[in-house]
Amino acid sequence: MENLSYEKPTITLSNTDGNAFSIIGKILKAMRKAGAKKEEINSFIKEATSGDYDHLLQTCFKYVEIE
Repeated sequence: MENLSYEKPTITLSNTDGNAFSIIGKILKAMRKAGAKKEEINSFIKEATSGDYDHLLQTCFKYVEIE
């Protein structure tokens, strides 16, 4: 994802429940805290939920830095 309105936050997923909803929640929280616009948040949700689990993880890398 290019031209984000916020600086991509760095998060750790290693201690997160592997459930897709837990991951989405953690990403959304980090995006909001970093100042993401509503359109970016909606875009993330739409893209992240449009495929399988691997697609979800790849989408996360577009919106946040993952350790």
